[in-house]
Amino acid sequence: MAEEQDDGRGFRVQDRRRFSPETGEPRVSETDDTESRQGTIEDRQGGQEPDPPQNQAQQSENPRPELSFSSFILGLSTQALMYMGEISSPGQTATTNLAAAQEMIDIITMLQHKTTGNLDRGEREMLDTVLFDLRMRYVELANTRSR
Repeated sequence: MAEEQDDGRGFRVQDRRRFSPETGEPRVSETDDTESRQGTIEDRQGGQEPDPPQNQAQQSENPRPELSFSSFILGLSTQALMYMGEISSPGQTATTNLAAAQEMIDIITMLQHKTTGNLDRGEREMLDTVLFDLRMRYVELANTRSR
């Protein structure tokens, strides 16, 4: 095989495995994995400069929301409200699906039973309030549809 010349075009192959295939030990790399990917993109773009990586300040502007039991329950209740037609998805019109709404209410009810004695006062009150509100809205919607 003839030796290939690096003229700045095409792509390069770089072994980015985290472990050495010979010893199975973790590799110590001089370059960061993201730098390797940016270099590959640079080669494909014909030698253009890659975008600089985001710094910590830019990443901290959009912090990841905290996952908690309350936020999980609120997410489920939002889905139930969407199924009841109370909330529409972005770019879509509100539609109702009573069977799916009832299923979401049943799931939240199941979580209420399974977590009895394990919730703090705020979580318990929030769960009771959410279920009461969803059930009342569901009954009202079901009665309106049956008339």
